[in-house]
Amino acid sequence: MKTMALNSMNELKPLIHLLLPLCVHWIAEEMTVSVLVDVTTNALCPGKTTCSQAIYITGLQQTVVGIFKMVVLPLLGQLADDYGRKPMLLLTVSTTIFPFALLAWDESKAFVYAYYVLRTISYIISQGSIFCIAVAYVADIVEESKRAATFGWITGLFSASHVLGNLLARFLPGEYIFGVSIVLLIFCPVYMKLFLSETVRTNPRRDQQSTCLSTIFKVLQDRYKSMRNSVNVVANSATLRRIAYVSFFYELGMSGITSVLLYYLKSTFGFNKNQFSEILMLVGIGSIFSQILVLPLVNPLIGEKVILCIALLASIIYAILYGLAWAPWVPYLSASFGVIYILVKPSTYAVISNATSSANQGKAQGFIAGIQSVASFISPLIMSPLTSLFLSSKAPFNCKGFSLLCASISLIISLCHAWLLKTDEPTNSDGEDNADHIEAPLLS
Repeated sequence: MKTMALNSMNELKPLIHLLLPLCVHWIAEEMTVSVLVDVTTNALCPGKTTCSQAIYITGLQQTVVGIFKMVVLPLLGQLADDYGRKPMLLLTVSTTIFPFALLAWDESKAFVYAYYVLRTISYIISQGSIFCIAVAYVADIVEESKRAATFGWITGLFSASHVLGNLLARFLPGEYIFGVSIVLLIFCPVYMKLFLSETVRTNPRRDQQSTCLSTIFKVLQDRYKSMRNSVNVVANSATLRRIAYVSFFYELGMSGITSVLLYYLKSTFGFNKNQFSEILMLVGIGSIFSQILVLPLVNPLIGEKVILCIALLASIIYAILYGLAWAPWVPYLSASFGVIYILVKPSTYAVISNATSSANQGKAQGFIAGIQSVASFISPLIMSPLTSLFLSSKAPFNCKGFSLLCASISLIISLCHAWLLKTDEPTNSDGEDNADHIEAPLLS
């Protein structure tokens, strides 16, 4: 076990200039999560613990983000394959700075509305795409047999970043949280610009004398061809088609739960910033162990499919326990299953990566992420009004977590598709390789 862990760590050495700024970015984002519920509730519904307005505006945000991400995520994946990982990473990590700058300035109702507008734009560009591009970057460097363990380490670092972010949120005074977050967010693109190496060789531009109209036409033509290629990559692979179903139904259930969970806990049990941070830290600490130590150990023994099925089963239990929570300690028990269901993501990345050639990593990851975005805009259309109804006095029966129980049905469907998954396809079955793509960092 020690040897496997050391081997996994050796795989991370070429990735240090990618992982360091990403970890800082995740810390900066996570430290704002627990305090945002109190900020938005106090601004939109002063003096109340239940705020339907906040639930609906969060659901609306997620719906709008999901609609646009259907196009943006596959497009960013294509651009990362065609023009390089580094410029796309710089773009995606920079967008989060502006919405939090507003809340650092003022937390009034008008500024909270402005925050939601800018944060929606930021989510459209960055949510999901950062991980997709980072996974493609890893696939450029790490050989296929070691990718699952490396993805486990990366998602483990993601969880560690969440723990650190929640620790900062737990002990920092609320008025300093957004200011500290902005400083950390600015550090990330600056560091990447200075130190991150590119892994995709791009052709020099030869059409500098072209007219503006012909340039626009060529760009649109190239994007259409690339989009069609992305569809073919997934359509021609039974593995990718099946994992697309798994990802859709998993995201449909989990994104719906995530969008309403903290408001549900605040309304039902009166949880505040401190309880939210404790629950998030509980999941984060356990997730570090499961992703960094357990996943590299068990993956060679049972494979990505079995890990994926176990993780999906844990997500079902997680949703049911939250939906039936009868005492304040039950959410803590439910959160503990996050230690297992967190393995859904690295297992999914590994399945997609291993079923895709090196030239199409960004396209495949981006296309599957685009399918997930379809689910993420559908789920709040159902979850927001359903949660608001059962938290109100007009509920048809007494079950405040009924919407979470409904979300578990989607997770059950995802588990059924995962059970039918076949992961033994060759990686060169998805189209032509890109001759401009190399599998080692270029000197910048």
